[in-house]
Amino acid sequence: MIKSLTKLASAAVLATVCLAIPAQADNDKGEVLRDANRTVNHLRTDPAFGTARTMLQGAEAIYIVPRLIKGGFIFGAEGGEGVLLHRTGRGWSTPRFYDMGSASFGLQIGLEKAELVFIINSKRALRGIEKGELKLGAGAGITVVTLSSAAEGATTTHGGDMVVWASGTGAYGGLTFNGTVIKQDKDENAVPATGPEAQALRKNLASIW
Repeated sequence: MIKSLTKLASAAVLATVCLAIPAQADNDKGEVLRDANRTVNHLRTDPAFGTARTMLQGAEAIYIVPRLIKGGFIFGAEGGEGVLLHRTGRGWSTPRFYDMGSASFGLQIGLEKAELVFIINSKRALRGIEKGELKLGAGAGITVVTLSSAAEGATTTHGGDMVVWASGTGAYGGLTFNGTVIKQDKDENAVPATGPEAQALRKNLASIW
């Protein structure tokens, strides 16, 4: 499975935020699902995830990006592979694969790796992702709140259409999602993920909420 290489905008639009689909090593579904399952385990123990576990109680869906890569010199880029699961009458749905990517222009030096958990609170946010491609930021009509374990008042599920928790280290002070695109991986989703890794992820989420 080959992921597209990260692309930067042409010189004519260097001053604007531009889309970049992340370059990824060949990862099979099982690896991404195992990584996502490990992130769910971290919800229980990693203080960086704060009240994310509690927020799942009222969530419509969850989008897990177990390995976000952000780095560069002058140009910064970030991207990662993730899985989306929504609530069903009997727990959580079959995982579906969505890539996340963005690019920015600025004086950025360093490298950051992080785990992300998107708590999706509204049906419109879920529909926006499921349509195949969702661009976050101005004009998207979807509010995104980024929280940390030190965030004050982060105890309800109603802080935004999406509430993002991140755990990671690096030279960057934080993560921004303006201009970020969440795009369906049609190749990965051509065959439903119903194997043992998918079942383990669904069971793990169900054990939390």
